[in-house]
Amino acid sequence: MIDLYTYQAPCGYKASICLEELEMPYTVKVVNIWEGEQHKEEFLQLNPNAKIPVIVDRETDEAIFESCAILLYLADKAGQLIPPSGKQRREVIQWLFFQAASIGPMLGQRMHFAFVAPEKIPYAIARYTKETDRLYNILEQRLIEKEFICDQYSIADIAHFGWLYMANQRLDNLEHFPHLTAWYDRIAARSAVAKGVTVPAPSPFI
Repeated sequence: MIDLYTYQAPCGYKASICLEELEMPYTVKVVNIWEGEQHKEEFLQLNPNAKIPVIVDRETDEAIFESCAILLYLADKAGQLIPPSGKQRREVIQWLFFQAASIGPMLGQRMHFAFVAPEKIPYAIARYTKETDRLYNILEQRLIEKEFICDQYSIADIAHFGWLYMANQRLDNLEHFPHLTAWYDRIAARSAVAKGVTVPAPSPFI
């Protein structure tokens, strides 16, 4: 049994989608990040960085934080959604890190300056818009001849979808990136994905 500490946010959806895809039994522990529950001592013991999601594997009593680390842990535990070894496994891990290092942070900053910052700063909005468009184009080129980001549906797709799901609703409709849009639609149509983005609730920002 997995305990999932989460909230309705892009990284939280990554974990819930993965659990749904793997059909792993899990319980949901809601951490209301708008009320500061991620800063409570009991949560900091699970993740000193005070971010959701976190999972606790009750079979091993092990806590895992950082959403992409969670995806990798769950995929390895189940023996699904990532190749077990070799070049194909390394490829999935590279794209998992691309999401963690680029897609997530840049989209996060873009949404912050567009919707959260108390002052609209044109330079910041333009900077992060330009950078996310550059990253979208990388994915667009990757998906010209591919159905998924890697050779098969994997945690690399799940990782990217968590953020692009929110961005597609709040920032872009991806209309200038037809192959990325087609990929998005394929992922969104999966039943596990449709369920995962409702855990613990649909996003209040959509």
